[in-house]
Amino acid sequence: MRFERSAGILLHPTSLPGRFGIGDLGKEAYKFVDFLEAAGQKLWQVFPLGPTGYGDSPYQCFSAFAGNPLLISPEKLADENLLSQNDLNNPPKSDPHKIDFGEIIDYKKSLLKKAYSNFKNNSKVQEKSFALFCKENEEWLNDFSFFMAAKDFHDGELWTKWDKGLVVRDKNSLEEWKHKLSDDINYHKFVQFQFFDQWSNLKKYANEKGIKIIGDMPIFIAYDSADLWANKSIFTVDKEGNLETVAGVPPDYFSKTGQLWGNPLYRWNEMEKDDFLWWQQRMSNMLKFVDIIRIDHFRGFEAYWEIPGDAKTAVKGRWVKTPGEKLFNTLKKYLGELPILAEDLGVITKPVEELRDMFEFPGMKILQFAFGTGMETKFLPHNFIPDCVVYTGSHDNDTTRAYFEKEKNAKNDIYNHTQKYLDYYGEDIVQKLIRTAYASVANFVIIPMQDVLNLGGEARMNFPGKPGGNWTWRFTWNQVPVFIASAYKELAELYERPPKPKKDTEIETE
Repeated sequence: MRFERSAGILLHPTSLPGRFGIGDLGKEAYKFVDFLEAAGQKLWQVFPLGPTGYGDSPYQCFSAFAGNPLLISPEKLADENLLSQNDLNNPPKSDPHKIDFGEIIDYKKSLLKKAYSNFKNNSKVQEKSFALFCKENEEWLNDFSFFMAAKDFHDGELWTKWDKGLVVRDKNSLEEWKHKLSDDINYHKFVQFQFFDQWSNLKKYANEKGIKIIGDMPIFIAYDSADLWANKSIFTVDKEGNLETVAGVPPDYFSKTGQLWGNPLYRWNEMEKDDFLWWQQRMSNMLKFVDIIRIDHFRGFEAYWEIPGDAKTAVKGRWVKTPGEKLFNTLKKYLGELPILAEDLGVITKPVEELRDMFEFPGMKILQFAFGTGMETKFLPHNFIPDCVVYTGSHDNDTTRAYFEKEKNAKNDIYNHTQKYLDYYGEDIVQKLIRTAYASVANFVIIPMQDVLNLGGEARMNFPGKPGGNWTWRFTWNQVPVFIASAYKELAELYERPPKPKKDTEIETE
């Protein structure tokens, strides 16, 4: 799919300001959309919006379909008379620039439980909407809500350690547990209803202002997820959940032992039997969340690194071909044109590029990777093609300011090459790079909010390989200079993002 020349900002909703310890879908999210509009931005990119599991990572979710309860706005619940103003008066004390997930999870859960109790006892307004939501989403909602209720009952344990009947999904056991956990199951359905209601209203608000949402789809699912528990036959596990093979990447320049991700792999032969129905459902559901989908680790749709399930490292493995062309043709057949961006970073082979280009999925360019001896020249702006997305950095990188400060202090060729390439020897190299991205031929330019604000390493979002302490960064409005919106609007207009409408005299006639 060809995309119109546009500009946008990368910011996950958890990073928004607010008084409840974590960004949510309340008034601050609407204020951010207003900021995007004032800044001439047409795109808002977010991370996966699912319920986070291990390490609070949005790339390890309990479901590929559900929404994150932590993003639900208490103020919006109060607007629906599901909470009182008194319920909102004692949020946990928190650092406005850092999320304490442990405390926030307990606090948000207590509010959601109270809202559910009020919903059961008093609310008639949302009753029909809730019933309709449950019916329209039953293909994933029933299993997910059952999974979360059972997980709560087992004190958050990995599902393979639950009651044996639940683990193997014995029919009689499922019926008994479903009856036993019926109210808890309904609670989780209620939570999802609130998330989807709040998110759809926010998305509608953004869309009405001409702003599209770019979402993020991890190629693999988490091991501790409702998706695996309910659909073992299409993943590489046995009926008790023991992993037969797992995902990762082989040894490379960055790691002598590779990366052992541990995610179950797909049984593609099984998936083909019903026209990739699970993928149809996943993609269709995702397009309710967002307008454009960025697929993480796109190369896995051409071939993936298969590692034995009991391996301790990713050294021993093999490349296995994926029916990516057949999958995307099938999805296109059922869903129409696919608004997809391909995360094509790392070691990308010619067959991966061919698959990406066959379906006209724009790839990614990262300016932090562009400069210095031995770096990939495809990330230099003069080598861009229009059908790509350019970023200064990604959520896995340090902020651009911190990155170049480090390179400058190291006195290596990266900083010198950057200066020569940009013909810039001043101190604000971040802004110069952003202007360069805007001026490039790339149809999309997306700048992380940390770089918009020119923040240092304290604002880094994720350290790959670090087990905890990630995904915690937040900003406050007092960090946003008053001139930023007008400056970015000027950039967007100057570099025609979006293109200016043609005058009548410019329109070609046959």
